[in-house]
Amino acid sequence: MIIELFRKRDEQAIAELKMKYDKLCTYVAGNILSRREDVEECVNSAYFDIWGKIPPEIPNDLKTYLCRIVKNKAIDRLKYNSADKRSAQLTVSLDELAECIPDRADEELSAAQLAEAISSFLRTQDEKHRKVFVRRYWYGDSLARIAELYSMNEKTVATYLFRTREKLRVYLRKEGFDHE
Repeated sequence: MIIELFRKRDEQAIAELKMKYDKLCTYVAGNILSRREDVEECVNSAYFDIWGKIPPEIPNDLKTYLCRIVKNKAIDRLKYNSADKRSAQLTVSLDELAECIPDRADEELSAAQLAEAISSFLRTQDEKHRKVFVRRYWYGDSLARIAELYSMNEKTVATYLFRTREKLRVYLRKEGFDHE
């Protein structure tokens, strides 16, 4: 329904988007940024971007599309605010992922292909491993927060993440993404 409002260029689309996803967007940006004003600015900027992108783009999953824009805006704001000094929590989670994802994709393999390979890999994982992975590396949740969400021990969460990253490294290598 919201996408249809965007297609019609009905300004009610923004109000509906905000009503449905504002809490989630604030959560995603808030896990990266510490200042409430920055969080609000990123979320509002994402709404503005979506207004300009839909149409012609029509996302398959509006929630994921919106969260990706918010997350990218928040990371850009963090870089701007701290001259590339990220918060410790975000740095740790990005460093963990850097262990298995190549910094630069081979010229023949685009970032979109890498993203699709990671998505394909995650679809092969059991639900709990996939959810733990997404909470850590998409939403930027701490180990403690993930443990709380899934009634797990923090060390178990860390083990899940380590094993999933190792499987991802092997999977990406088979798909032609060499880490070294």
